[in-house]
Amino acid sequence: MARSRNKNIQAKLVLVGHMGTGKTSLVLRFVKGQFFDFQESTIGAAFFTQVLSLNEATVKFDIWDTAGQERYHSLAPMYYRGAAAAVVVYDVTSSETFERAKKWVRELQRQGNQNLIMFLVANKVDLEDKKKVGNEEGEQYAKENGLTFLETSAKTAHNVNELFYEIAKRLAKAAPSRTTGIKLHNRPRESERRFFCCSS
Repeated sequence: MARSRNKNIQAKLVLVGHMGTGKTSLVLRFVKGQFFDFQESTIGAAFFTQVLSLNEATVKFDIWDTAGQERYHSLAPMYYRGAAAAVVVYDVTSSETFERAKKWVRELQRQGNQNLIMFLVANKVDLEDKKKVGNEEGEQYAKENGLTFLETSAKTAHNVNELFYEIAKRLAKAAPSRTTGIKLHNRPRESERRFFCCSS
């Protein structure tokens, strides 16, 4: 069966962004299928796990949902250090959160993992009438900084699963293929010799 040859990937994923942008709501929608109109602010960080099965790999996410308040900012490096992917979230109804998102992007580019897969997420697109940050603005910024841009709504579940599936696909593509099991080859005797430490 092809399934047995699947890659198993365990990946640390971190969500960052200003407070109130809906980071926790996005994670809860993805992990538990839940949404609460009044979500309490995260203190420090919250941890979740979720497994996604793709055709080419099984990805186990270790998700760190970080607090958006300024007083917890100094803790952030502890959570994004060693992360394979980062989701920078802003709220489309708040220009301040978009500016804060740009600061996060710069920080992650400076201090994050060199091969970090980064997504810029415009959340709360269900609040169309209160929108302060246009789609083009977010898209343009993402393009200029090598990020993937996506609009989401944790409330309506718009693009939430797509976000995590897209990250999983990128991780699967980036992960080296490790085939399991024994490969049988007819190798010439010359090249075989170096595989045995103690043969005379």
